[in-house]
Amino acid sequence: MLKYSIVLFLSLVTSLVWSQSITYELRMPKPQNHYYHVTMRLKDFDQETLHIKMPVWTPGSYLVREFAKNVDQVTTMIDGNTSKAIKTDKNTWLINAEKAKEILIEYEVYAFEVSVRTSFLDLTHGFVSGSGVFMYVDGYKDKGGIVEVYPFQTFSKITTSLEEKGEGVTNDRSKAFVFENYDQLIDCPIEIGNHDVFSFEAAGVEHTVAMYGPSNADASMLKRDMTRIIESATNVFGHNPNKKYTFIIHNVADAQGGLEHINSCVLSVNRWSYQGGKYIGFLSLVAHEYFHLWNVKRLRPKELGPFDYDNEVYTSLLWVMEGFTSYYDELLLRRAGYYSQEDYLKRLFSSLNYVEGTPGARVQPVAHASFDAWIKAYRPNENSRNTTISYYPKGAVIAALIDAMIIKKYKGSKCLDDFMQHLYKRFYLDAGRGFTEEEFKKELEAFLAENLDQFWAKYINGTSIPPYREYFSSLGVSVNYIGKEEPSVGVGLESKGGKTIVKSVRRGSSAENAGISVGDEIVGVNGLRAEQKGLEDYFSTVAEGDRIEVLLAREDQLFSTEIVVGTYEQPKFSYRISTDKKSDKLLNYWLRTDD
Repeated sequence: MLKYSIVLFLSLVTSLVWSQSITYELRMPKPQNHYYHVTMRLKDFDQETLHIKMPVWTPGSYLVREFAKNVDQVTTMIDGNTSKAIKTDKNTWLINAEKAKEILIEYEVYAFEVSVRTSFLDLTHGFVSGSGVFMYVDGYKDKGGIVEVYPFQTFSKITTSLEEKGEGVTNDRSKAFVFENYDQLIDCPIEIGNHDVFSFEAAGVEHTVAMYGPSNADASMLKRDMTRIIESATNVFGHNPNKKYTFIIHNVADAQGGLEHINSCVLSVNRWSYQGGKYIGFLSLVAHEYFHLWNVKRLRPKELGPFDYDNEVYTSLLWVMEGFTSYYDELLLRRAGYYSQEDYLKRLFSSLNYVEGTPGARVQPVAHASFDAWIKAYRPNENSRNTTISYYPKGAVIAALIDAMIIKKYKGSKCLDDFMQHLYKRFYLDAGRGFTEEEFKKELEAFLAENLDQFWAKYINGTSIPPYREYFSSLGVSVNYIGKEEPSVGVGLESKGGKTIVKSVRRGSSAENAGISVGDEIVGVNGLRAEQKGLEDYFSTVAEGDRIEVLLAREDQLFSTEIVVGTYEQPKFSYRISTDKKSDKLLNYWLRTDD
């Protein structure tokens, strides 16, 4: 009898769980007011109370954006009766569910921010970044469901990487899509409108491109070039984890970059980027976001999934996730045949010199830059260059050093690709989880059969300049340090409304010592009226010890100061391909093509 009762209880519980359902209905009745109307339908949750939440951030963009600020008009219906949703904190609403069979939560979301990480709606198109549109039931993020999209009457297309549901559509113009859990729902952006759509196959995967906005793009050229990049990226890991992949491309005036997703990405591109010198930048962006489908969406730090959407999620490994991806986005263009060896090295050393020439590189270690992305990388101010370093280019430089170490160790039979494949198998395919910083370090040490304590202390958790000559010489690249002390005022200028304004002041510079601050207007210098271009030319010709009388305006108050010109040594490196034939093999292995 007891056994029978237990079985019956478990059967009832199982039946209840499987009968629960979540459905979202997304409407846009008046796009010109930029509001999405969302109906969230919950069935058979059998709870006294439910907490409904809106995320505060979106994965891949490490900033608390407070999406709940865009939510208006939250109303609820409990089994057909009007009820109230009680807001309990900035992004949570409490519903007295009373074990109802059906609960409807209706709300509006204002969407008028142009970016790859935020939603947008007007009469030209709608873009849905799920974390800012779809709420979730606290404790039930693992539940799947359906989202039904009702496009505005003039919109004819809906593109998303969500799987379309074949039946149960309640409106001739609507489309229903299935999601496995909340993480997947918000990781599959939706483009709605009259965008151009084309498809192609690459690396055995069907790829769809949804392109919004006029541009000078050539679809046939994009199919060819994107295919080459996709196949070069797939070669790094040996297989492509998707059956289908979607590119959503926004052609706009002010490009916003890209954002990766599990089987799609969103690219915001200047509409005239598809010809001439700008085109290679577009291809680099494609390479970067596509590489992320392995590096961060699957191979990842343990903190990056499953996600806590209420709080910041800290990791010191963004230099691996973004930095290694930045390294590969250029390397893939070389492998796909878009760069010569010289082209690639020029770009690598441009990044290297940017990193080492940034004053903040001597202040902030790259691991700290990763951890503090939430408060520094996404919230820069006038002093950021003095105190911070971007984990994108710094991580790319570290990736190049590690690649050089592996190639040298294995004499041109293995490279960073092999280590990435090892990590991918070890943690994603076999363990099904992310890795810790200590695990990443230990795996690399084992792969190299080398202790990396000093490497980590100096270059990951420290701010030392690596001995680049030692690392790259074995790969056939001769590196020389060419930094030298030079006279420097240490100020950056810009023109605003016909005024010459200070936009940056280097820490410890002559300008800082003279009391000059960002935002000051330089009215005159040495008795002459100041003008940005002429002043920059003059500052470039000063000598150490020169005294410069400067008339400034700050908050409408005039005052003068004297700059005594000092010197500054900005770290800088040059390179050349070695003529030593012994290193040709490793150079050609490192900078090979996939042909």
